Amino acid sequence: MIIYKFGGASVRSAEAIRNAARIVSSCKEDLIVVVSAFGKTTNALEDILNAWYADDDRRFNMLSECRLYHTGILQELFKNPEEPLFGVVSGIFGNLLNKLETKPSGNYDYDYDQLVSTGELLSTKIVSSCFNSLNIHNLWVDSVKWLITDETYREASVNWEQSLKEAGMNFKNGKFRVHVTQGFTGGSAGGKRTTLGREGSDYSAAILAHLLDASQVVVWKDVPGILTADPKLFSGYEMLPELSYKDAIELSFFGAKVIHPKTIKPLQNKNIPLYVKSFSNPGGPGTLIHETSDPGLTKPVYIIKKNQLLISLMPKDFSFVVEGTLSGIFASFFRHRIKVNLIQNSAINFSLCIDNPGKMIFELMDQLKPGFRILYNESLDLVTIRHYNDDAVEKMTRDREVLLEQRTRNTIRFVLR
Repeated sequence: MIIYKFGGASVRSAEAIRNAARIVSSCKEDLIVVVSAFGKTTNALEDILNAWYADDDRRFNMLSECRLYHTGILQELFKNPEEPLFGVVSGIFGNLLNKLETKPSGNYDYDYDQLVSTGELLSTKIVSSCFNSLNIHNLWVDSVKWLITDETYREASVNWEQSLKEAGMNFKNGKFRVHVTQGFTGGSAGGKRTTLGREGSDYSAAILAHLLDASQVVVWKDVPGILTADPKLFSGYEMLPELSYKDAIELSFFGAKVIHPKTIKPLQNKNIPLYVKSFSNPGGPGTLIHETSDPGLTKPVYIIKKNQLLISLMPKDFSFVVEGTLSGIFASFFRHRIKVNLIQNSAINFSLCIDNPGKMIFELMDQLKPGFRILYNESLDLVTIRHYNDDAVEKMTRDREVLLEQRTRNTIRFVLR
């Protein structure tokens, strides 16, 4: 069994979906296809959710635009207006409209998972029907049925024992060679939809591979493989033909966008290889991530996280920043669901670099102000160079103000203005 994962860019249009169908039809083994929401649908649904919480009537126009985007794809894929899928998609958007006409529950994370997970529900319904219309006979499987999680909405943890049981029941029935299911989403034991964290579809594919002992996972992207730098930001980048699990998890942790950080562990635990390939050139070699003792990666790899915020906390009573103080700080960040990208501390100073979470960070700082003097800088870049050299460091820091630097034998990181 092989797991294919198609991200939003690979299914953003009718032609892209037909291209995915060609890729799937060329695989003759048992196959599970994990699909993300189309294009930028997740972003659109997040905007709709935020407008709903702000009681902003623009949410209805935003929903209408999302609906037009999906029905446009439908009309290109299915010329018969009697196609039953039109009614299915209309029903899903009707349910969303009904939801937006009521008041939110007040539990933002819960409402997020119920509303935003609709993107994957829509995409997989359409992709599965398209495949069937092209004689790629498949079974659509709801992730709520096989990926069992707790109820930590927006960052659900997997119940591995229960998911193992349910995945076997849903995918090893022998009736279909191809199955289609959602990435990013799962369900609690009570049947409530949950999500695994932003960009979690790669993780869904890895979970399935682990549960079903797949022979490999292929993630189809809009790049030829894993590159030494983001092609949108750099020229002169190179493709990496292979990576060890260790290097892959380090790169993803530091912010490389090609692979979700949680993806590697379930694969490494069962030695399942992961390929990153281009959906526009499916015959290309891509990048292989696997267990290897060959250090392989020696060229500098550049990772940039933009819109960073650097916060420095200093106890007002001039006390040391020790374990008890740190535990309180981390507890506050955890309660506000703010993830920390870099940490540095001295005796009386504790600095953290984070993705800018908007107004949430000011709520957190208000809570910390009684005990700390707080300084912060916005609109910064967090730059990581894996396997750095002097030329790479000079290239990234030239004409930039370095606010913070950390260095190990293999990795150097800068917070830059």
